[in-house]
Amino acid sequence: MRFVLPVAALVTVPLLAACISNTSDSGIVGGAGGPISVTSSDSSCDVSAESAPAGNLTFNVVNGGSKVTEFYLYSADGKRIVGEVENIGPGLQGKLIVTADEGSYQTSCRPGMAGQGIRADFTVTKPAGGSTAPSADAVLISRAQNQYRVWVQHQADLLVAQTKRFVTAYEQGNDDLVRTLYPQARFHWESIETVAESFGDLDPKTDAREADLMPGQKWTGWHRIEKDLWPQRAKNYTPLSIRQRHFYGDDLLTNVTTVRDRIRSITFTTDQIANGSSGLMEEVATGKVTGEEEYWSHTDLWDFAANVKGARVAFEDVKPILEERDPALAKTLTHRFAEIDRLLARHESGNGYVLYTELSRAEVKRLADAVNALSEPLSHLTAAVLP
Repeated sequence: MRFVLPVAALVTVPLLAACISNTSDSGIVGGAGGPISVTSSDSSCDVSAESAPAGNLTFNVVNGGSKVTEFYLYSADGKRIVGEVENIGPGLQGKLIVTADEGSYQTSCRPGMAGQGIRADFTVTKPAGGSTAPSADAVLISRAQNQYRVWVQHQADLLVAQTKRFVTAYEQGNDDLVRTLYPQARFHWESIETVAESFGDLDPKTDAREADLMPGQKWTGWHRIEKDLWPQRAKNYTPLSIRQRHFYGDDLLTNVTTVRDRIRSITFTTDQIANGSSGLMEEVATGKVTGEEEYWSHTDLWDFAANVKGARVAFEDVKPILEERDPALAKTLTHRFAEIDRLLARHESGNGYVLYTELSRAEVKRLADAVNALSEPLSHLTAAVLP
């Protein structure tokens, strides 16, 4: 039995963005001209400026349509997500805070959260004075960026290594071993999930759930194999053949290897690290604490723990900066991460965790409450660590 609880007071904050819904202005401005206004309707995406100076940019997004919308800042080729704010309901507002270097980009509204979105070119120009010189705490900033980059790359390497073991066992039909390896390999994906999600072409191929498929979308990736390993909830399910196992297994390994290779070329700005922490906790709130992510295997607590670990690592990397600028917020976040770790430890079993179906309704609620208690102050992290 799955327990699906409402998770209140959540702030949508994916990896390379910060969305602060229904809040006052944080004081971060969109270049020299102030925040950039975006009005999304069901058929239009009106951005108040076509360019802004390099540095910290803020996009204030208003949904004037009848559908839930999203706003994205893409790289010039439209393939990589630089920043995003999701799930902005009709009549509501969202905020995207991102640090952007000089260059060409694309803006995009996605009314209905479907399709390629309504896109337009956006230019980030040379900043005033010709430089985006770092603040006085440049050493702390550089250290945080380097530490996080090394950690993400290490997790990506572990992801590929563990996925190879998993795929080999799956293609050989060693299902008992495969079921053990499944949550272990996915742990490394989930710990850097919002980084992987920034590759918009690869994430749907790798991590799409059956319930989220778009019409005509071919289902591949982790959860397609998960269903084959735990088909008990499926009616009249036909197991995949050895040939099909090879197809899905090889495809999964190819995609996670491509993610690993792309990650090797990424550098992270301070806002991206801070938003990564917030974004991972949003992943916990919207998929893991509800028990929806691992529909077939019920291994959601492995994913939950991995998201929390990734969020905590990102927070700890920028914590020295935060302690200089907002020591009270640093103390609050440290305490609330520790509380979630304490609750998760209660559900450890062997080298992993109990199945999500073994949790009582009260235990699920305690986890949800801890996620909510962390998510609200964590939504202020990005603005606090930016210069």
